Amino acid sequence: MIRVGFGYDVHQLVDGRELWLGGIKLEHTQGLLGHSDADVLIHAICDALLGAANMRDIGYHFPDTSAETEGMDSKIILARTIELIATKGYVLGNIDATICAERPKMNPHIPQMQQTMAQVIGCDPDQISIKATTTEHLGFVGRQEGMAAYATVLIERR
Repeated sequence: MIRVGFGYDVHQLVDGRELWLGGIKLEHTQGLLGHSDADVLIHAICDALLGAANMRDIGYHFPDTSAETEGMDSKIILARTIELIATKGYVLGNIDATICAERPKMNPHIPQMQQTMAQVIGCDPDQISIKATTTEHLGFVGRQEGMAAYATVLIERR
């Protein structure tokens, strides 16, 4: 059996925070605001994985009201999400994700994001497609007030 899931996440850009995307730290003048490290890409992927397995969403499993998740590395959230879907017999088929941001340029960092997440998941980096786009200076992303990410995943029952 195969199942498909879709995830979406948004975080505000603020001064005084590190910018974490796809499990790696990027040099930038601002970072994303959130209860954890606010890795918008991993959060969208986790929502897609949980949705595909019909296991609610990231906020249900990793609430932003919990002291345990405060400041948490999103790679831990990703690893635990993979463990959660495995309890229902699912493994990752593939990920197709898009980061929406004006700056910094994402393309130079995508291979490292793929490698990092593949290592966490225990899959081939070729199973993780990451794309990046701007919004042509439109909306909150275009005004550089925040970043968004979309993810679609395929999971398979072993």
